[in-house]
Amino acid sequence: MPPLGVHLKVQEKHVVIDNGILQMTLSNPEGIVTGIQYNGIDNLLEVLNEEVNRGYWDLVWSEPAGPGIFDVIKGTSFKVIVEDENQVEVSFTRTWDPSLKSTLIPLNIDKRFVMLRGCCGFYSYAIYEHLEGWPDFNLSETRIAFKLRKDKFHYMAVTDNRQRVMPMPDDRLPGRCQPLAYPEAVLLTNPINPDLKGEVDDKYQYSIENKDNKVHGWICFDPPVGFWQITPSDEFRSGGPVKQNLTSHVGPTTLAMFLSAHYSGEDLVPKFRNGEQWKKVFGPVLIYLNSVWTDEDPLLLWEDAKMQMMVEVESWPYSFPASEDFPSSEERGYVSGRLLVKDRFIDESYISADAAYVGLALPGEVGSWQRECKGYQFWTRADPDGFFSISDIRTGDYNIYAWVPGFIGDYKYDVTITITSGCDIDLGDLVYEPPRVGPTLWEIGVPDRSAAEFYIPDPNPMYINKLYINHPERFRQYGLWERYADLYPDGNLVYTVGVSDFRNDWFFAQVTRKKENNTYEATTWQIKFNLGSINKNGSYKLRLAIAMASVSELQVRFNDSKVNPPHFSTGLIGKDNAIARHGIHGLYWLFSVDVQITWLVEGDNTIFLTQPRSVSPFQGIMYDYIRLEGPSSDSNPNKKY
Repeated sequence: MPPLGVHLKVQEKHVVIDNGILQMTLSNPEGIVTGIQYNGIDNLLEVLNEEVNRGYWDLVWSEPAGPGIFDVIKGTSFKVIVEDENQVEVSFTRTWDPSLKSTLIPLNIDKRFVMLRGCCGFYSYAIYEHLEGWPDFNLSETRIAFKLRKDKFHYMAVTDNRQRVMPMPDDRLPGRCQPLAYPEAVLLTNPINPDLKGEVDDKYQYSIENKDNKVHGWICFDPPVGFWQITPSDEFRSGGPVKQNLTSHVGPTTLAMFLSAHYSGEDLVPKFRNGEQWKKVFGPVLIYLNSVWTDEDPLLLWEDAKMQMMVEVESWPYSFPASEDFPSSEERGYVSGRLLVKDRFIDESYISADAAYVGLALPGEVGSWQRECKGYQFWTRADPDGFFSISDIRTGDYNIYAWVPGFIGDYKYDVTITITSGCDIDLGDLVYEPPRVGPTLWEIGVPDRSAAEFYIPDPNPMYINKLYINHPERFRQYGLWERYADLYPDGNLVYTVGVSDFRNDWFFAQVTRKKENNTYEATTWQIKFNLGSINKNGSYKLRLAIAMASVSELQVRFNDSKVNPPHFSTGLIGKDNAIARHGIHGLYWLFSVDVQITWLVEGDNTIFLTQPRSVSPFQGIMYDYIRLEGPSSDSNPNKKY
């Protein structure tokens, strides 16, 4: 029997779209999703909430010097874009004019909802537009949020190994929990489900990098129904493939994150100045529903959702959106090439950029892609031989950016690439020469833009999330910043090159130390190493790759812990907040220190690394990788190549 067609019913205060599999109700003209009927459940969304607090687009914005304003986007005009038995697409728009100055964000917003024949779900996307000459503003976040029924959805899945029965939203209310160091984290003291007593709940424990954030959601066991948010492309997300975003969390809530400052701070808040013109399409994303027979394992719903995600990824860019602002595959372009690495201190010949991240983003400086947040980005991973291809690129001007796991720094192809409709550009061989002046004398860590390889302690038994016990992402536990003082009660970390092992002897974050009076003190770490002799005519270089910084400063001193000013300082850097939010990285920084010969001595040397900012437990630095390079002369007695 062929699937039923799609039907639209426009009422005075609601719009109902039905394809025989599900029925969606939206408020008219606001465009808030008030109801989703599926598989015998009259509404999957939280019926205890007001209609405006069920399924909605929202944003956080501010005037240039003003406070943040949270705004649930409510349309003021409704329009039918497509209506036939195969597709219904509707539009809810909110148009800005000067009379709204300082009361609404200066954007025209067009929210679209699409339902297709035979599809177990619906799509949503939006077009944001700022016209030339309109007021300046900042846009710190925008997303779609769905609040599901708490009496139905108790099991959450965000990856194969990150899924569990979740607390109830009531468990976060006074009397059932104990507030912790920041509002998002609570200790469950009297949860409705007693099995969860003594656990920590915090939505940031379920963050995911963009590249892996393709499907997540919730399962209802009675009847067995899945509610999934599928994002088939990262092109409209900011910050590149390893930018972290929220997913699903206690509510039960499911989010489609498009733009946020999480794990990055102000650097990823787009700031519109001097009346600049801007337009961007966010989405489409799919809200996918599925079900199994009552005698089948409900966890099969997760497996089915993953398969549907792959179908959506293969279908990108979609052919059905009716907006002229969403180009079809035929209107996009294609780029390919091969990336090689040249580092003569590792290999005299070219090295294949195996698994390199290669992408296109708006033109900018080297590494600017990770802070770029207004345009579109297109990324891939190179194969073992360094070959890469990127398809379905929107037309426009781009730079090619890359970085290669195992090598420090960023690559940028100096020529601006212009993508035109249907173009096929072969860039040939591109060569990245990582920063390097001489051979490696010693190194700590692995250059992969993450602190995950360093020592991550067990959590305090009083503050655990059972999901992350013996888990690859053990850094997701709450309170790990306090474990530093437990492990180093009488002094700070000392790492001896050639003796210490960074996997066991280098704490994953250089954090502050809590004192008895609830204040915090700075910490200084030491790296001890031996130089058999010093090449007086050579050049030494210290490379400091930082995986995260949160309102911090890194001061470097050689063989004198008191020298002032320090031999090197980064100055105040970072607002990544990854220590509090259970991330293992934020934004990447690379600092290169010219080491003067007079700072070194023959024999035993010590580098002192001080993070002096100490107002909060969440100030600190995560290191990615540290390397000391010696002079490049072949007569250098310290060389290891």
